[in-house]
Amino acid sequence: MNNPSEEFYRIKRLPPYVFAEVNRLKAKLRKEGKDIIDFGFGNPDSPTPDHIIAKLIETVQKPRTTGYSVSKGISGLRKSAARYYKRRFNVTLCPESEIIATIGSKEGFANLAQAITAPGDIIYAPNPSYPLHAYGFIICGGIIQPIEAISSDEYLAGLKVALLNADKPPLAIVVCFPSNPTGHTASLDFYKEIVKIAIDNNIIILSDLAYSEIYFDSPPPSIFEVEGAKKVAIETISLSKTYAMAGWRMGFVVGAKHLISALARVKSYLDYGAFTPIQVAACAALDGPQDCVVEFRNLYKLRRDVLIESFERAGWAIQAPSAGMFVWAPLPEGIGETNSLEFSKRLMEEAAVAVSPGVGFGSNGEGYVRIGLVENDQRIRQAARNIKQFLIDLRNENLNKSPQRSPEIS
Repeated sequence: MNNPSEEFYRIKRLPPYVFAEVNRLKAKLRKEGKDIIDFGFGNPDSPTPDHIIAKLIETVQKPRTTGYSVSKGISGLRKSAARYYKRRFNVTLCPESEIIATIGSKEGFANLAQAITAPGDIIYAPNPSYPLHAYGFIICGGIIQPIEAISSDEYLAGLKVALLNADKPPLAIVVCFPSNPTGHTASLDFYKEIVKIAIDNNIIILSDLAYSEIYFDSPPPSIFEVEGAKKVAIETISLSKTYAMAGWRMGFVVGAKHLISALARVKSYLDYGAFTPIQVAACAALDGPQDCVVEFRNLYKLRRDVLIESFERAGWAIQAPSAGMFVWAPLPEGIGETNSLEFSKRLMEEAAVAVSPGVGFGSNGEGYVRIGLVENDQRIRQAARNIKQFLIDLRNENLNKSPQRSPEIS
């Protein structure tokens, strides 16, 4: 029987959600009592810092803080966001016209896509990348032109070629560095080039900077460190990973006044903003002690290093990412013809390790899996032990499938 929901226009534009198949298998195995070491979902496992929780509790107990909030965010939070940008990037933003608080950066990105996209609009988006970067626009009737984007240099080169061959410039270009899923970063020179391209061609830039504080080398820049970027760009920031506040759903969008205004108008019809005590607690996160940010960054670096070292000993060589909370891993050598989805399912069934299939992040993600740094180092080492035996078995299986040479007859 056909699924009636598949008849709806926007639903028909969406492909099957690859991760749903992996999640169903994970749920089935757990129901059977299997202990799955789960690297598949980017859900921070650290507790939210105490001073942020304390501010939430204090605020929720006050009169009149549990009513409706405002869709663009309370004034105090927008001012805190402006202070963060000044402190971190030396960028001055107007809290009234250049900042809007969002219910997580995902909501802000999706509603901005809805605000600016008309059916048939072309958007250049990285591939591989976070699924929303493409499907936020596809849902609205936009057409995605994927640009290969393992690194920022590769993405920039691809953008230039696409523009050269295009009949007209796209509506928008999506940028995401540090990248989810690859962990690659971009330099200030990259942003200078892309801002110039956007200004010259009247293109909007949507920069996703969700992993601004999770880096292991140089701090990632903001696009607004480039002169003129405020004319054409917006940037999304999330508190989810920086402060271990994923479930709190708190982020903000900053940048070009006309884009912030468009987003504010759409949001005014859709929501009353995040719960006010959460917004006040978010101010405490942004303005309070930042030791916790350094601790989380060091934790992800430790886990990255443990994972790279232990997986390599298990027979799976992986390049260390320079930022983010994920490792972008090519499928191991010597395992034969298999795709990222089938590999992910077998890894879960036979080694009790869950990862995200790379194809879920775009066609150029095939041949990779994304591994989240969301398990402690003991669990990472246990996963490596499981994987070692799994790879031995898989390689032996592949060897036995190889055609045997017939003995030569003299």
